[in-house]
Amino acid sequence: MPVVTDHKYDPISQKAHFSFFSFFNNIDEDGLVNGGSGVIPKPYITITEKEKNEVLDFVQLQKSDIKEVPVMVMQEMKTPRQAYILNRGLYDQHGEKVYPDTPETILAYPEGFERNRLGLAKWLFHKDNPLTARVAVNRFWQRMFGTGIVASSYDFGNQGALPTHPELLDYLALQFRDSGWDTKKMLKLMALSKTYQQSTVISKEALEKDPENKWLARGPRIRLSAEMIRDQALFVSGLLNKEIGGPSVKPYQPEGIWEETTGGGGGSTSSYVLSEGKDLYRKSLYTFWKRTVPPPSMITFDAASRDLCSVKRQETNTPLQALVLLNDPQLIEAARVLAANAIKKETSIEKQISYIFQSSTSRLPDETEVTELTNHYNDMLNRVKSNEINTDEYLAIGSYKVDASITADNLTALSLTAHTILNLDETITKG
Repeated sequence: MPVVTDHKYDPISQKAHFSFFSFFNNIDEDGLVNGGSGVIPKPYITITEKEKNEVLDFVQLQKSDIKEVPVMVMQEMKTPRQAYILNRGLYDQHGEKVYPDTPETILAYPEGFERNRLGLAKWLFHKDNPLTARVAVNRFWQRMFGTGIVASSYDFGNQGALPTHPELLDYLALQFRDSGWDTKKMLKLMALSKTYQQSTVISKEALEKDPENKWLARGPRIRLSAEMIRDQALFVSGLLNKEIGGPSVKPYQPEGIWEETTGGGGGSTSSYVLSEGKDLYRKSLYTFWKRTVPPPSMITFDAASRDLCSVKRQETNTPLQALVLLNDPQLIEAARVLAANAIKKETSIEKQISYIFQSSTSRLPDETEVTELTNHYNDMLNRVKSNEINTDEYLAIGSYKVDASITADNLTALSLTAHTILNLDETITKG
């Protein structure tokens, strides 16, 4: 029999929606706190100091005198809360009673599965569930190739895009499932494929037949993500702090922007206190994020604002992005440290430039590129010697102190050359 549906396009009824919702409507809460405005969920589990140090060392909780750390957990109620179809979605407008269940159009809930979140997890990874593996590998493909096999990676419904290579999607989904859901293995499979390793150079004929590269006539050419651009500069310079876990950090940010946006006031986030030492060079993953003042450099390069879940980021190309690459203190500092490393490692300017170029692009420069970059270095050196560029001001950008024995004029000229290399399309582009 045809499914009666309340969804505008897809075969999902309101009953199916609220039945699925009821899996998550089963957490105990205390309600409003007397004299306060917040809601405190319960219960808590307690982690001892020994567990904190041994089991949760990767979390690296802030140092304190607290001997036991309360951690909130989502424990289900012993007697499940009754769920209803909510009329027009209003929480106090109860309609028909519903119970934990999944949309039959995807996969009927198997008999014997617990009607709780553990059972739901088993359902998601059931061998007959057609969606989980397909959606996952499609997002991996999007990460590797820029566009998913299903271009609308956020919508597998009737209004979503059709897969360009349905048999490939099925093959990858089965490989992923049968590998034990091994993400690293799946990404490696894609990276080692002939399709991914194609040249990004496109012929006139291929451009006419496949202008959008739907049929993968050429290798993908994708700009690195906002986080990767910063992390790559830190990595090639040797500044990257690879520590895992721990509290958020606050890297370089334009002065005044935080206070201007927050409007003052009290609290720990009323002002921006720059991190110090190795915390300045932690992966961008650990950057402190306040949604009203997101890191401007990352937002300029299309990082998600985190106001809502983002499956696919925007891809823009604006003059502001070039200005970030030219003026971000983090990139200037990374270029300086990279130049200092090159001076310590190589003796001739040509070899120093080759070292920087290879570190940044993963290939050696050709003869023409070496000549052009050497000419650029000499031009920068002449500007330094004529005081057009102030070495003291330039070398003072960033907190990291390089070896004082390196001649300031040479270091400045080579740093400017390294900065140019870090700005190349080839450096900030994958493929």
